[in-house]
Amino acid sequence: MSDPELMRALEAIVFAADAPLTITDIARHLGERGDLLPALRELADSYEPRGINLVERAGRWQFQSAPDLAHHLRVGRESVRKLSRAAVETLAVIAYHEPVTRPEIEEIRGVAVSGGTIDVLMEAGWVRPAGRRETPGRPLQYATTPGFLVHFNLSARRDLPGLADLKAAGLLDREPPTELPLPLGGREE
Repeated sequence: MSDPELMRALEAIVFAADAPLTITDIARHLGERGDLLPALRELADSYEPRGINLVERAGRWQFQSAPDLAHHLRVGRESVRKLSRAAVETLAVIAYHEPVTRPEIEEIRGVAVSGGTIDVLMEAGWVRPAGRRETPGRPLQYATTPGFLVHFNLSARRDLPGLADLKAAGLLDREPPTELPLPLGGREE
């Protein structure tokens, strides 16, 4: 069991933050305290059965409502956007190969990617520009966002299913889904 004062301080710091915090951010508030990861994990475990949870997403810690209680918090219904097969494939390529440029996406998919496809994924909050590649023409690179991880309930990209998992689920033998729920506030077209 960690020091109760340290646990209280961690709880207060993460709770009061206006954005998710890295361990470095948290350590800055505390002064040097050594390895905070075990204490953060212990605190997260203590919150797991409660209505709010302490979670780590993409190396940043935050409080969020428990996923199984989301239906109590929805103001409206989640809108469902029909994503084209191209959008689903493009999202998968970006998620598995990020950072990736449009020409690289086109090479992997074997077809051209329209600007609208990437715009739809950016509007959903799942994809973001990730700088420019240091090659001739300096093409723009794309990567997934923390919103992508949250929406698909992933802690990090390493939690994406592997090839064996996809084959076992039969997902490589059929069409990808064409409807994915948008984050709250998304609009239907």
